[in-house]
Amino acid sequence: MLRALRKRHGLHSVARRTDAIKPSDILLFATLRNERVRLPYFLRYYRELGINHFLIVDNDSDDGSREWLAEQKDVSVWTTSASYKGSRYGIDWMNWLLMRYGHKHWTLVVDPDEFFVYPFSDTRPIRALTDWLDTYEMRSFPAMLLDLYPKGPIDAQPYREGQNPLEIAQWFDSGNYTISRNWYFNNLWIQGGPRARMFFSDDPYNAPSLNKIPLVKWNRRYAYVSSTHMLLPRGLNMVYDDWGGEKVSGCLLHAKFIAPLTAKVEEELARQEHFAGSREYIAYAEQLSTEPDLWCKWSEKYINWRQLEILGLMSKGNWA
Repeated sequence: MLRALRKRHGLHSVARRTDAIKPSDILLFATLRNERVRLPYFLRYYRELGINHFLIVDNDSDDGSREWLAEQKDVSVWTTSASYKGSRYGIDWMNWLLMRYGHKHWTLVVDPDEFFVYPFSDTRPIRALTDWLDTYEMRSFPAMLLDLYPKGPIDAQPYREGQNPLEIAQWFDSGNYTISRNWYFNNLWIQGGPRARMFFSDDPYNAPSLNKIPLVKWNRRYAYVSSTHMLLPRGLNMVYDDWGGEKVSGCLLHAKFIAPLTAKVEEELARQEHFAGSREYIAYAEQLSTEPDLWCKWSEKYINWRQLEILGLMSKGNWA
């Protein structure tokens, strides 16, 4: 929290419409850089889900992202040229905005390539979920990051602005996941999927983590510790059932593996602003040079949230 207070000085308002936020509004927070082509569908998806206001940090984009966002009437935008790594990969910026504007609101923290699905999300707005969580005094809601990918080379089919990325990335791994418990923070640690299978096959223990807690009834005393993987106080991380049952959970459909991924990887390797010396992007670069096909004979084609529940990747728990 002290880091967040210090790093707030690096944020400069581009379009601040926070006075329009109502006490009951559900808010979305995001950090991004050069995601202009993704933004129209991203905002449309979450508007239709029921998000009332977007609070976004633009990390020195040069592709028009900041200017386009500033024109959107339900978006507040801040910009910074400060180091993404120096802000603990954007978390200090997010914690400050959450502390300043998220207090007493349901808040959703996602990236522009993440699409939140939850039980009944095809028929019920996100407010139906948050109302139910309020009824049972549940303060946080988990969602496993589910990597989606196309059939064939990743960059073979270009992505068009405004297009649903799931029209290209339709496939996912249904079963190659490992789960362990982080006893220090009381959260679960999930790894696997195509990134472990393809990009970290020689070192699966260093594959990216897939556990996230993106939806929280925020309090200014809360803080994310590492991305949205875990929070303080630690009780917010206990989103699983110790007694053998299943608590309600969702998924974040992760549409990272679409064109122009190769160009994005080259940019991020040059910047060297990502976790562990950009280890993940180094692994991407090594494999992308061979034009890999993430699809395999065990790949499942995405249909809807009910399919994910049947596969055990999310649960409606006792929410009927």
